Amino acid sequence: MVPTSPLARFMSDGWIATRRNLIKIKRVPDILVFTLLQPIMFVLLFTYVYGGAIQIPGSNYTEFLMAGIFAQTVVFGATYSGSAMAQDLKDGIIDRFRTLPMSNATVLIGRTNGDLAINLLSVIVMMVTGFIVGWRINSGPLQAVAAVALLLLFSYAMSWVMAFIGMSVRSPEVINNVSFILLFPLTFVSNAFVPADTLPTPLRIFAEWNPVSALVQAVRELFGNVPAGTPVGDTWMQQNAPAAVVIGAALLLVIFVPLAISKFSRIASR
Repeated sequence: MVPTSPLARFMSDGWIATRRNLIKIKRVPDILVFTLLQPIMFVLLFTYVYGGAIQIPGSNYTEFLMAGIFAQTVVFGATYSGSAMAQDLKDGIIDRFRTLPMSNATVLIGRTNGDLAINLLSVIVMMVTGFIVGWRINSGPLQAVAAVALLLLFSYAMSWVMAFIGMSVRSPEVINNVSFILLFPLTFVSNAFVPADTLPTPLRIFAEWNPVSALVQAVRELFGNVPAGTPVGDTWMQQNAPAAVVIGAALLLVIFVPLAISKFSRIASR
């Protein structure tokens, strides 16, 4: 049955674009395999290589670490939206979309929804790996679901940011360098792998206002992995981490969804 209302057609087109990206993953399983291997590698690397050298008072390093690995993985996982859009532009896929009677927004929705599915699988794989190395959820099921939801919400917002950047660079190779320059400081100058209060003052201030730090803090709280006696921090973002993540993700979506759609429309009209 062909949808008749504009909203129904928009939803149908969005699902078709999403399905196209999911089928692409099925046909090129290397994408999924290497995407899922990375978080496993980081969990094992930090747990067994650095875990014995980093002491976390009131807890073990594995429980402290996992929220940081979750956040790092979904943030870097969002870069696939940018690289995929840049590759589609290079391969001329966007020119084919121009001939179809569909909204420009649905192409981007399909792209970001597909990456959201990959990030969900990554989180599940990380949780299983974490359980194997000793990580545990010390909260209730609703709080755990809320932690996963925050991770996916933040990753979805970052996917729109990276999709916009991917359409703004000249080649798919450039997006990898750009994403590294932008995301590496956000993930490593944060409370993801060490407590923020152990950093030098300039880096500590940056970490306390870093949105990734808010995401990590929120996930730690919701999974019940905050070490006893750990100072929360003096900033509003650290004291209200779940709300800060929701507000930050909403702002990114409000800013970059229109920017990405406008950028795609200009490219498609050339």
